[in-house]
Amino acid sequence: MAARVIESRRDRLITILVAPLMSCSARLPVYTLLIAAFIPATSLVSVRGYTILGVQGVTMLAMYSIGVITAVLVAFTLKKTILPGATPPFVMELPSYKFPGLTTVVMRVAERGWAFVKRAGTLIFAVSILVWAASYFPRDPQLETALRQEAAADIAVIDEQVTILATEGEMYSDALAELEAEKADLENDVDNRVASAYLEQSYLGRAGHFIEPAVRPLGWDWRIGCAAIASFPAREVIVGTLGVIYGLGDEEDEESATLREQLHNAKWAGTDRPVFNIPVALSIMVFFALCAQCAATLAVIKRETNSWRWPIFTFVYMTGLAYFAAMATYQIGMWIGGGS
Repeated sequence: MAARVIESRRDRLITILVAPLMSCSARLPVYTLLIAAFIPATSLVSVRGYTILGVQGVTMLAMYSIGVITAVLVAFTLKKTILPGATPPFVMELPSYKFPGLTTVVMRVAERGWAFVKRAGTLIFAVSILVWAASYFPRDPQLETALRQEAAADIAVIDEQVTILATEGEMYSDALAELEAEKADLENDVDNRVASAYLEQSYLGRAGHFIEPAVRPLGWDWRIGCAAIASFPAREVIVGTLGVIYGLGDEEDEESATLREQLHNAKWAGTDRPVFNIPVALSIMVFFALCAQCAATLAVIKRETNSWRWPIFTFVYMTGLAYFAAMATYQIGMWIGGGS
């Protein structure tokens, strides 16, 4: 939207097309989770035992730098290919600054806010509904019944112990509280396993299985692919989706030690081979650094250009760029690490 002040239509359009490459706060949860889980906290520069520069910090800086460097290269390429033209001279005229009237500011904010809600908000809402529906349907009640029956015997044993202790009086209050907490944890675990099973057999889970051959060169299995698809409307959704897939629930965040442990323990189906390692973590971060996973951004590009051509072009070129960059990151990382 800030590109409106650029007079040249070509330069304004190029600015709009490369702006999504700049890392925003929505990418930060992905970086935080994977860097903390898989990038070693090794010190590169230290003074008297205090880390001044570490590998994790360099990795975070690299993720932000990738967007900046790529944006420069993409802008240069666009100017030489599909949007050629002479570079206009740079002239900046500073206006006479004045304090705006409060009424004018309020009216302008309300006007532009409603324009965003009406034009971009409707698209965001529609995409969110589609992703939710894909992750919710179809639902087989027998799947939940089978999982709950597996845990029913353990819950029944706890209930029996609770009944016995409850008749013994307050002297067993601590033991009773521990049993109640154990039962609550078991029931919560069953709920999370049910949610994970439903997600795997949903249309979104099936899509993850379907694209697995395509994302294997990136080092991903169907679960990572499924989380990536779910995060296309908004990047940060991948953290909650991974939590559901690994049976922890959708309330997990990038600071969750349990989720990090689950990622470390994840194995490829039918093998003892870990799903995640440093090249895989870097591959995911590079993909998210370059991919156009933001419905709001695409909706605003459509509004600012008054055409679906440019948001579609942005989505296609950024997704393709992210895919090949992530693949190169994983393959080179595995080659350097000797395939481990």
